[in-house]
Amino acid sequence: MLRRLWTTEFLEPSGESALAAAESVSWRIFKNPVTVFIGGVAAVLLELAEPAVRSGVWEYTGFRRDPVRRLERTGLAAMVTVYGARSVAERMIAGVVALHGRVAGTTPAGEAYRANDPRLLTWVQATAAFGFIEAYHRYAQPLTPAEIDRAYAEGAPAAALYGALAAPRSDAERRGLFEATGPRLEASPIVFEFLAILRAAPIVPAPLRPVQRLLIRAAIEIVPDWLRKRLGLGDACGLRGWERRLVRLLGAAADRVVLPGSPAVQSCRRLGLPAGYLYRRRRTG
Repeated sequence: MLRRLWTTEFLEPSGESALAAAESVSWRIFKNPVTVFIGGVAAVLLELAEPAVRSGVWEYTGFRRDPVRRLERTGLAAMVTVYGARSVAERMIAGVVALHGRVAGTTPAGEAYRANDPRLLTWVQATAAFGFIEAYHRYAQPLTPAEIDRAYAEGAPAAALYGALAAPRSDAERRGLFEATGPRLEASPIVFEFLAILRAAPIVPAPLRPVQRLLIRAAIEIVPDWLRKRLGLGDACGLRGWERRLVRLLGAAADRVVLPGSPAVQSCRRLGLPAGYLYRRRRTG
């Protein structure tokens, strides 16, 4: 699936910067396909815990009909937001915002919602940032507290374009948002339906399907403990000790492999940087 996300659009316009700088923590995080997958799954679990977001996602997206295509579209949007030239990213985000403007409904409990509600958009942006940052931190390379804060701050300009004006700019702000939103979060059979669909979807070749299921469990593990319990995702849904070590090995290995066709490498080429620019180990915090 990952290769189908890679297009030459990240090479153009030549020399044009992205919403986040090439030396950003975000560019380092999103180059890793293993932790991006884990973080994306964790983010969706957090989104599905919020009843209004859950209704919008489940009723208006094609995830149940064609989960692979939906994951591809979501993954490409994330890559364009981080790596795409500013003009390309702004055009894509404007399209997403227009689409959100047509999405509205009522939850099973009778609560009206709109997809472009700033509160809901802030939750989606915060959970996505948390998923990607936390997955990279746990399973690829540990980040310092300053780097984690910087990663949240780097995502704020893109979040504002999406309409998430109160997206957290630090880990402390993220924790505050999670605490404030906590009373709204709830269990739902949809969470387990989502996980079942994801386990069965042909995201990777059949021989690697056990790894796919392992990464899904790694995603469950990074959901905050208090929310895992509320969602009914007990310890058995997470990783065993040896599995945790294996995921860390996979994540660390993926962080060192230069993939010439990836959005990260293509975007470095767009800016005239070496293909291996993001794979040099360095601290920015």
